[in-house]
Amino acid sequence: MAADAPPPSKEQHKLPSPEEFTEVQESAEFGELRRSYRSFAFPLTVAFIAWYLLYVLLSNYAGGFMGTKLFGNINVAFVLGVAQFITTFLIAWWYSRHAAAKLDPKAEAIKSRMEGGA
Repeated sequence: MAADAPPPSKEQHKLPSPEEFTEVQESAEFGELRRSYRSFAFPLTVAFIAWYLLYVLLSNYAGGFMGTKLFGNINVAFVLGVAQFITTFLIAWWYSRHAAAKLDPKAEAIKSRMEGGA
């Protein structure tokens, strides 16, 4: 049994009503949070999917190009395949920084206002 989790809080938090959730969802502040998320996530998702599909299409239809040796036994297909992994980790790192700088403060402000009833 893990003891890593903090003990439950003794404080009673007021749960927001459905009307309060609707009010926050329609607020300009929440709209800005959504826009900030979407303006980052959607273009990056489309770009990554396009990059992945390019790799798949090249692998299927451009065997000669993908088999081109760059040095030793390393060919274009291997380099692009490794680049897929690197790209994935870079996007995750970039999103983490974006979320910490732009999304989390806005979300925390909305959350604290709703929980505090302010």
